[in-house]
Amino acid sequence: MKLLAALLLPLSIPCLASVSIITTILPNGTVGTAYSATVRAKGGCTPYKWTISSGALPAGITATPSNNTRLLNLTGTPTNAGNDSFGVEVTGCGGRGSQASYTVVIQGTSNHVVDLSWQASTSTDVAGYNMYRSPDGSTWVKINASLIASTVYSDSTVANNSTYYYAATAVDTSGSESTKTPSVMVNVP
Repeated sequence: MKLLAALLLPLSIPCLASVSIITTILPNGTVGTAYSATVRAKGGCTPYKWTISSGALPAGITATPSNNTRLLNLTGTPTNAGNDSFGVEVTGCGGRGSQASYTVVIQGTSNHVVDLSWQASTSTDVAGYNMYRSPDGSTWVKINASLIASTVYSDSTVANNSTYYYAATAVDTSGSESTKTPSVMVNVP
C-alpha cells in the first residue's frame, strides 16, 4: 500500500492595492527655527519605501520614515532662506507607488506672531502649561522650552502663508500632563 502525502506550501499573494500620498501641502518655515512636518500615505501594503524623487529638501531639513513607514517625517532647522521644490515618492510592498510635489518657503525672519490664550485649569495643583503646535492637527510638537506660568503664549516662529493648529495642556506639581485642549486653527497670511 502506498501512502500519499500532500505537501502544503504557504501561498504568498502579492498585494496589488495602490498606495497613495494623502498630504497635499507642507508648512513653510523660518531660518533658525525648528521645522517639523509629516507626509502621510495610505493603502497598499507596508513596509513603504520613501524617496525624495526630485529637487531637494530645504537646507537643514532631513526626511526619516516613521517606525510603521506610513509617515515620512521632515524635521530639522532650516539654514537658508528660499523656495525649495521637491518631489516625494512612496512605494508599497507590492511595488505600486505614488508621487507628490511640494514647495516649501523658508523665510529669513518671522513676520508674524500668533498670540494664544486659554482658560486656566480648575485643578489646584497646576504647576504650569505646555503649548503644542501642529501643521496638520495630528502631529504635535511642544513649542515652549519651559512650563508656561500664565494662560497666554506668543508664538513668533510662524512662517508666512502657513496653517498651524495649537493645543495646550496643564502640568501638575508631580509632572503629570493633562490631555490636550481642543485645537484651534490659525492661518498666517
